[in-house]
Amino acid sequence: MAPTLNIIGCGQVGKVLGRLWTEHGTFQVQDVLNRSSESATHAIEFLGAGRATPGWDDLHPADVFLIGTPDDQVEPTCARLAESGLLRPGDVVFHCSGALPSTALASAKTRGAATASVHPIRSFAGADAVARAFVGTYCGMEGDAAALGVLGPAFSAIGARLVTIDPRFKTIYHSAAVFSSNYLVSLLDVAVEAYAKAGVPRDEALRLMEPLVRGTVDNVFRLGTTEALTGPIARGDVATVLRQYRALSGWDKRIGALYKRLGKFTAAIAARKRRQN
Repeated sequence: MAPTLNIIGCGQVGKVLGRLWTEHGTFQVQDVLNRSSESATHAIEFLGAGRATPGWDDLHPADVFLIGTPDDQVEPTCARLAESGLLRPGDVVFHCSGALPSTALASAKTRGAATASVHPIRSFAGADAVARAFVGTYCGMEGDAAALGVLGPAFSAIGARLVTIDPRFKTIYHSAAVFSSNYLVSLLDVAVEAYAKAGVPRDEALRLMEPLVRGTVDNVFRLGTTEALTGPIARGDVATVLRQYRALSGWDKRIGALYKRLGKFTAAIAARKRRQN
């Protein structure tokens, strides 16, 4: 029989994982505890398994506990679980936060549980669509060997690609997603503003940029960041770089400063490219 799973805080991530594990027979979803019985009921309807639990006193012991609360509630929720008397030596407690290390579950370890963090590296907007497209999702994992010995095969069973990360640098690991997603949007927004300053309407600027942006991204994933670098810094065209910096600073000092700071990082990539070639 599949190990039992309780989900405390069954939001989008918990719903996707719970449904997939139910469909694959990996875990037997048992209890779902949310802040409201209504949201718990909606969750089990999506999962197709388990029962909506009214409160902590109604939880049953389980082999595995997923704490799927918002990050700022992971530690207090784990402490409440540790105080509940439900944990048995050898049980597994894990969370899916990309920002918090597994040490956030230290209170569960005091009760003999094995703890871990497994972070799916993807957006979970729209649980139904994510569940259908989950295969191939990379997941950063760290924690106790005993916990990962259970969770690794469970995530692999639903198509995850597992990557081991160093828990000492979990926050830096999480910031990588900010650089590759959020800050990319910020840089493209600056590009739109620069085109607009030159008289290109913003909606047309987006269409104008699209082939360049898509081509660059494709090259990064095909060739790597070093070989994908092109442009005046890669060519060593210092005169053009200085002219652009001065023009940008004259227009908007913040954007000029950003250009200069990014230029230093880009120069380092260009130097690496020259060494490799």
